[in-house]
Amino acid sequence: MTASSPRYSRITGTGSCLPPRRVTNEEFAADLAQRGIETSDQWIVERTGIRARHFADPAVASSDLAVAAARQALESAGRTPAEIDLIIVATSTPDMVFPSTACIVQQKLGVHGCAAFDVQAVCSGFVYALSVADAMIKAGTASRALVIGAEVFSRILDFNDRTTCVLFGDGAGAVVLEASDTPGILASELHADGRHVGILCTPGTVSGGQVLGDPLLKMDGQAVFKLAVSVLEDVARSVLEKAGRTEADIDWLIPHQANIRIMQGTAKKLKLPLERLVVTVDEHGNTSAASIPLALDHAVRTGRIQRGDTLMLEGVGGGFTWGAVLLDY
Repeated sequence: MTASSPRYSRITGTGSCLPPRRVTNEEFAADLAQRGIETSDQWIVERTGIRARHFADPAVASSDLAVAAARQALESAGRTPAEIDLIIVATSTPDMVFPSTACIVQQKLGVHGCAAFDVQAVCSGFVYALSVADAMIKAGTASRALVIGAEVFSRILDFNDRTTCVLFGDGAGAVVLEASDTPGILASELHADGRHVGILCTPGTVSGGQVLGDPLLKMDGQAVFKLAVSVLEDVARSVLEKAGRTEADIDWLIPHQANIRIMQGTAKKLKLPLERLVVTVDEHGNTSAASIPLALDHAVRTGRIQRGDTLMLEGVGGGFTWGAVLLDY
């Protein structure tokens, strides 16, 4: 890369981490039945497409999952932690109030000195974090970034609410994003609408050593569904227009893994065959900010995504936030 050449960013490695404990719908239904709450594998699959999810052990934090995913991504990219000059972690379930989970990841990787911070945009978090890292690389303030989505949503679920507790899982995904002479990330777009704060939130906080409000996840499923369907198509088309591409140029659609009906609906609106939709929600559940990088790494490691493929990443989350990134892998 010469001083006068344009500066771009490309993904050079991917990684992921799922906790060993896999919880099937049947196990979930049996556990809820003991509390007098009725559900079934059929009920969950028909509404969401989810068949299983992974839960972390109590001693495992978001940073632990993030570090495991980061090490995989670094190995994939042929890089060491010492070569990284930016760490961004997207999470809604940080290890502590502060410092950031990114700083804890930095410490666990055994490096110091580079910028490290968290991004909080819930299920859109990885798209937000990737866009920020891309902008910093293009501006010349970073050259090699670790961008991670990591969540332990099992810690904030209300296991007496079958409409939400069956949806979410734990995990982490990561990418190494590096400066490049050739375009990788082609275009991105981020949005938020705070008028919809209440439809998906965990409305608790810490004050005076006690939890104020409700520390468990709350969701208006129908409202989230309607908003997600309406914004995902629009933001995808906007990003394609920015990049000078069309739907026909998309090789793989990697949406936030929340609900199979939303995902399939978006693919159909973009005129993409469902075979081009990367789906991991059936085995991972909704892992919030971790879902897109988890799905990306899975598709890369199983050989579906190849170098040169064009990918559309898009997410929606509490806030209400949404965004998309178009990239050449």
